[in-house]
Amino acid sequence: MLGPGILVAATGVGAGDLATGAFTGAALGTAVLWAVVVGAFVKFVLSEGLARWQLVTGETLLEGAVGNLGRPVGLFFLLYLLPWTFFVAAALMGACGATAHAILPIGDAASDKILYGVLHGAVGIVLVRIGGYKLFEKVMGACIALMFVTVVFTAARIGPDLGEVARGLVVPAIPKLDSGGLEWTIALMGGVGGTVTVLSYGYWIREEGRASIGNLAACRIDLAVGYAVTALFGIAMVIVGSTIAVEGRGVGLIVSLSDRLGEELGPVGRALFLAGAWGAVASSLLGVWQAVPYLFADLARLIRGRDASGQWPARADASSSVYRWVLVAMPTLSTLGLWIGFANMQRTYAITGALFLPTMSVAQKGEEQ
Repeated sequence: MLGPGILVAATGVGAGDLATGAFTGAALGTAVLWAVVVGAFVKFVLSEGLARWQLVTGETLLEGAVGNLGRPVGLFFLLYLLPWTFFVAAALMGACGATAHAILPIGDAASDKILYGVLHGAVGIVLVRIGGYKLFEKVMGACIALMFVTVVFTAARIGPDLGEVARGLVVPAIPKLDSGGLEWTIALMGGVGGTVTVLSYGYWIREEGRASIGNLAACRIDLAVGYAVTALFGIAMVIVGSTIAVEGRGVGLIVSLSDRLGEELGPVGRALFLAGAWGAVASSLLGVWQAVPYLFADLARLIRGRDASGQWPARADASSSVYRWVLVAMPTLSTLGLWIGFANMQRTYAITGALFLPTMSVAQKGEEQ
């Protein structure tokens, strides 16, 4: 029952929660923990609406948006999806590279980020192309178990001020409002739980055979569990970033953070954190590699329009040419982004993703009307 919700959590928890959570915690402290809860709740509401629409109509959100609101909606989303995919894929490969360097350094941090990032991108292509949905689901389940247990344990072992944590959860506040605080808060809210990848849920419940309104209760349960896990992980990363003083910028920050955790918790604590961090970013990369080509394949057929009889072209699946081309092109082109500063890339992709949420909510409302 929990499969698709766990996939949402495993995909959404990655670069957004790990890096953006740590960066925001270091910049603003635990005062912005409320943004994690709000971000997860908003995405639960949107995902539940997406599932309800699909189970009632049999259409994905994209099918409904283009069919009811017109082809320009599909073209607009395509123009948005192209840069979003570049930023997200580059950020995920960079996060994987930075974490792998901290676990097994070969050279300096910047060069290892590129080397390991490219390697993770290539392995992701192979797993998605050969393993199919069932292997994907199993690998993602193992990754989220690893990342949740280890990172939440790390945050608890640090021993944060529980009063400050409770205040940050219930009292909305944005420190340093005029000096970057607003941007980091939006990035935190947009990064927690994924953004455009919310649309992936519709394809995953289709893979699970959920096709009627009788499956809505199961969707609500798995989404609630998935976003609860997502929120707890995001809270843990903000706590870690706010509690452990680190030096360094960009890709070096993850290495510095793991080293400082080693000083505080010992080598076992450092290893546990790195294992959980790697599970988070690797599962997020794999989820994007598996799901985003679905969006492009769906858009390609919808933009072509209906035939003379009023029917859409046949639904695209993982065997379609568009899916396969996007799966290869996405990490290949995004390799260029590995030379961009890590912190700037994280903030840019999280803010870009946050801009999608209002658009998605408007589209859902338009379709329901």
